[in-house]
Order: sequence, then C-alpha cells, then structure tokens
Amino acid sequence: MIKWLKIYFGGVFMGAADIVPGVSGGTIAFILGFYERLINALSGVNKKSFSLLLRGDIKGLWRHFDLAFLLTLALGIFTSVLLLASIISYLLTEYALYLWGFFFGLLLASSYLLFKELDNINFTTVTFLCGGILLGYLISQLTPTGGSGAYYMVFLAGMIAIMAMLLPGISGSFILLMLGMYDVILLAINQFQFVTLAVFCVGALFGLLLFSKVLKYILQHFHQVTMAFLVGIIIGSLVKVWPWRQASEWYTLNDKLVPLQEHLVWPWDLANYQLLPDIIYPLFCLFFGFVLILFFSYILIQKK
Repeated sequence: MIKWLKIYFGGVFMGAADIVPGVSGGTIAFILGFYERLINALSGVNKKSFSLLLRGDIKGLWRHFDLAFLLTLALGIFTSVLLLASIISYLLTEYALYLWGFFFGLLLASSYLLFKELDNINFTTVTFLCGGILLGYLISQLTPTGGSGAYYMVFLAGMIAIMAMLLPGISGSFILLMLGMYDVILLAINQFQFVTLAVFCVGALFGLLLFSKVLKYILQHFHQVTMAFLVGIIIGSLVKVWPWRQASEWYTLNDKLVPLQEHLVWPWDLANYQLLPDIIYPLFCLFFGFVLILFFSYILIQKK
C-alpha cells in the first residue's frame, strides 16, 4: 500500500511541476526513481501488445503496460492539476519571487543528486553533459508568443508539450507558454472546457506513443550518455527558474499582466530592494525546496 501511495504522490508532484512554466514533471519522475519505468510503460505499444489484445488477454495487457503503475501515477497527476491549477496561477501572479525560489531549490538539489548518479565520467560523458546544459539554457531563453484556441493548435500543443514533459529539465508548461497556448489550456482547466481538454489529451496521447519509444530505445542503447545529457538539460534550465529578475516587456494572461521579456539580476539590484522580502524569504524558499528534494530522495529512493 505504501508503495502505491508513493507513486500516487509522485504523480501529485509531477502534476504540480508541470503546471509551472520552467519546471518539468519528467524531472520529478527522475528524482523519485521511476523515470525509466514510466518510459518503458508508455512505450508498450508493439506487436506483443496487439497480440495480447487480439487474444483478449486482459491480464497480460495489464502487466504488459504496467497499468497499475500508470493509472496510479495518472490519478496523482490529475488530482494535482485539478486542485492546484488555480493556486499555482495565483502564486505566480502574487508571490512569484518566493515560488521561483522554491523551484530553483528543487532543481538545484535535483541536479546535485542526479549528477552523483553518473558512473564512469569520461570525455564523452562530459561532452553530452555540456551539450545538455547548452540545450537547457537555449530553451530557457525562448520567447513566448501569442497563441490560438483553434483545435488543431490545441492538438499540436498537447503533442509537443507531452514530449517536453517526458524530458527532465524541459518544462511542458514552458513549451506551452512559448507556443502561446499556456493561457488557453490553463483557462480550459479552470473553466472545465471539456472539448478543448479532450483535444489536448488526444494530442498528448499521440505524442506519448511516438516519443516514448524513441526515449526507450535511446535509454536502452546509450544509457550513460543519455543520462548525462538529461542531467545537463536540468542544470541548463536553472536559468529559467532564477528567482530574481526584472521584466522589460509584458503580455496579458487571463486579464492579468505577465512578464514576457525578463533580465536576470542580483537581488540587491531589484527596484525598491528590501532585505527580508527580496533576499531572506526567497532564500528560505530556495533552501526549503532543496531540503525537500533531499528528504524525498532519502525516503522514496533509498528506502524503496
């Protein structure tokens, strides 16, 4: 029972992470130790699965797709998205500095723990690590655009975002923001626009079936360099969640102004700088996020 509760709450954390632009649900799966199990389960559509289906072997299909794991995880993600979408939106608007500090701590601890897991560090490993850092940094510098609520755009957004969500360090929500679809999907969740959400889910399912197979092949045949590359992406994406920034351009999200172009600064360079709200509180949130990941790493990985 405890094992399935861990998976459920892992899904809750993944869902919460995927709501926030700049944080990846794939990173959470990576940290909690079930990333490769997730990829293996999602890539189960093959000749064997069709054979089991034609024979009507429901138990075989259940085991083949590891459906107990997938459904428990999906339930956690759904719970999180349903309950936290409006809360996260509020925090991003009213307490962005503290929220980004918290997530910076999460990713910083994730980078540290995952780097420790790399074995046999050599020139090739370092090269892929640096390549991942560069990619993570470049993705974090992309600029959001205005989007459309047309169903074909919703479908494409679902397909592309889910591919990003599977990669640790690349935020599906940020990809939605870059495509201009973040506000469209968040509004659909908050207002229960079922048709839009159904189209988005179909696109996500298509992306899962396509990209999970690619990831599984790469992890099986090039495991060490792939892991180094993914860790690099997480390190590079730290730029995106740096808490202290100043906006130079804005856009409207659900009738609220949200930063479009931002420049990273030191906390004491902020306008109207104050010690407690601009340094002490964000650093506390950062420290809390860092310690939280270390705690869950100990509880959920070393004692699994």
